[in-house]
Amino acid sequence: MENAAKELKKILTDPGFAPYIVEERLLPATDGVFVPLPADLDSRIAAGLRDRGIREIYTHQAEVWDVVQRGRNVVVVTPTASGKTLCYNLPTLQALLRDEKARALYLFPTKALSQDQQSELNELVGEEIPIKVSTYDGDTPDSLRVAARDTGRIIISNPDMLHAGILPNHPRWIKFFSNLKYIVIDEAHAYRGVLGSHVADVLRRLRRVCAFYGSKPQFILCSATIANPKELAETLIGGDVTLVDNNGAPRGEKRIILYNPPLVDAVQGIRRSVVTESRRWMLAFLKGGIKTILFAHSRVKTEVAAAYVNEDLANIYTDNKRIRVEAYRGGLLPNERREIEKGLREGTIRGVVSTNALELGIDIGGLDASVVAGFPGSFNSFWQQSGRAGRRGGSSVSVFVASASPLDQFIMNDPEWFFRKSAEEARINPDNPYILTDHVKCAAFELPFRDETIEKGDEPFGKDVGEVLSFLEEEGIVRHTTGRWHWADRSFPAEGISLRSALADNVVIVDVTEGRNTVIGEMDRPSAKELIFKNAVYMHRGRQYLVESLDIANRKCLVREAEVNYFTDGLVKTDIKVLTEDETLSYPLEEKLGQNVRGHSATQNAAGVLCDVLVRSQVAKFKKIRFHTHENVGYGDIELPEEEMQTRSLVLLFGETTGGGAALSGFGEDEIGSILAGTGTLIKHIAPVFLLCDPRDIGVAERVRDPHFALPALYIYDKYPGGTGLAESLSHRTGELFRSIYRVLTECPCKDGCPSCVGPGENKQGTTEFLRALQ
Repeated sequence: MENAAKELKKILTDPGFAPYIVEERLLPATDGVFVPLPADLDSRIAAGLRDRGIREIYTHQAEVWDVVQRGRNVVVVTPTASGKTLCYNLPTLQALLRDEKARALYLFPTKALSQDQQSELNELVGEEIPIKVSTYDGDTPDSLRVAARDTGRIIISNPDMLHAGILPNHPRWIKFFSNLKYIVIDEAHAYRGVLGSHVADVLRRLRRVCAFYGSKPQFILCSATIANPKELAETLIGGDVTLVDNNGAPRGEKRIILYNPPLVDAVQGIRRSVVTESRRWMLAFLKGGIKTILFAHSRVKTEVAAAYVNEDLANIYTDNKRIRVEAYRGGLLPNERREIEKGLREGTIRGVVSTNALELGIDIGGLDASVVAGFPGSFNSFWQQSGRAGRRGGSSVSVFVASASPLDQFIMNDPEWFFRKSAEEARINPDNPYILTDHVKCAAFELPFRDETIEKGDEPFGKDVGEVLSFLEEEGIVRHTTGRWHWADRSFPAEGISLRSALADNVVIVDVTEGRNTVIGEMDRPSAKELIFKNAVYMHRGRQYLVESLDIANRKCLVREAEVNYFTDGLVKTDIKVLTEDETLSYPLEEKLGQNVRGHSATQNAAGVLCDVLVRSQVAKFKKIRFHTHENVGYGDIELPEEEMQTRSLVLLFGETTGGGAALSGFGEDEIGSILAGTGTLIKHIAPVFLLCDPRDIGVAERVRDPHFALPALYIYDKYPGGTGLAESLSHRTGELFRSIYRVLTECPCKDGCPSCVGPGENKQGTTEFLRALQ
């Protein structure tokens, strides 16, 4: 540790880094607050804890114990590595030892986390605690599934398997569901937006099945810090929840560094690449013997950064061993994931470049440093990623390397705001009509709906489910007879519904080099169209592949190993059509307009309309980007069918009688287009902070003269069928949004627009005047 501290000091004073460190803040270590083991804890569990050196527990663990013993649902919210696992293991093991028939279900957001938690439980459950723990997920061999189902006392799974594998086959799980006492939902903060909305409906289905078999399990939820944990937990499970958020765990000393890459072109505001600078930090840490994780946020950046680092470390050894770095991302095969996780725990892998796949609490051993390459989309994610270093105690360091995006530069211009900013709220909408209808289908397949239960208000899907069932009856999917709604279709509905994307049918990626015909990954269909089109470069664990063909109809992509000096990026064009106008708003939000949007009050800054829209998108071209220099070295055409999606949008309108419209009236059409494009760029990057979503979850499109409203307009829409409430949420926070993007723009030091504000070549002065009118 002393050597690591010396190396860190040397790195921080290195002239290649030091001048560009904007802020260095030391978060001091804190002591833990302990209490004795619960007096009524089974002696066998207490002995198992003592064998592991645990003679006391943290105060929040004891508080969760007390709440659960009183029969209440609970959500515990504490930082990374604060012992949340024991919060649910203690009461679960206690209940299962008291009642030999009792069962528990543990749900984790990823299969990797499930495997990790099984190892944790196996260490605690020995010969003295005769409780069988079984993992039941997509990687579980068929030969083990029957035994897990029939004899497993604790079943570890994930929402996807519960949705598609367990609930539709509930008659085989009678013993389990009849005796289910606890449902544990770990990493609950991960269930937000589309995924969270799906999971809330899956849990409604789970509660229906449990009620059918006569059980009413308690819920124990764990979450990282978010602004509304109690609200999120209650929406997820459809019931009251007690909040425990007084953290008693100790924390090691952590150094947070905000680093802004040097300018390479001060006039255009162009900075050194975030990938290049993050790689430099990782290399410095690894050469100094500091185990490091780099979060790169996209599949392409992850593979590119890992390739760069391994290239630089090719002839460098520590303790006569080559420093090994791996890329970890979605789409890896299960054995590849486990190999990397094991290597990190055992120390054979010294560094890892990851998407947010390792943001959650998988045990990957003692890492000393984390590098976050660009803002990850939310403050919750940043602190989760930062917390992956120092999980075993002791000192750690986390470096936030800013990209050129407006939000990153906003943070660099106001570090105090960054450290002062509270956690965001997590929003879900289980009543989204598309998501709700899908899960009502699945629920009807599992058990008939009863009119009596719906009318009494005992139906987990609520009274309004009758309208959905009537719609499904018209479609011939269910039939209504003798007060019950029965499944009437031949299909297996859960098979066609994905919890994590709009589509369940992933594209399989097959390596055909030298006749191998080996599956090396998979990808959802919309992403496949943008990333693995014909002639694209696909990167997998340091190897490059050229895509020979993408067969969307048969969900297959053929790739062949190749050595090229560039990677590829698809370019998407979008068309929007308004279907319905549902609500009209006036900004500032002092009153709602009663008249047509074309007759605005003179006191308005802008008008807003919440709409249903049809979004058509198509990947028409791609660009080739040279490794290391990142210069554009060519384009190519893509011939793929367009994607269509009906969703929700907030449309901001700037008529001549509004403040925003008056500001635009002094400019020509080309200038108006540039001003709206610059504003849209800022909204795209800043809005996710207010919505706790990824920038990829929202779309922004500008119209100089919109065909539907015949006015200058900005569309901000949910990039998911039916919407997930993002447009509605933003419609009431536009004042806050306008103020934030105006501040970003005015504090940017560039002269004529740069990647850190409106984008290079856009009209910065005009955009500033326009946004001033919206304040």
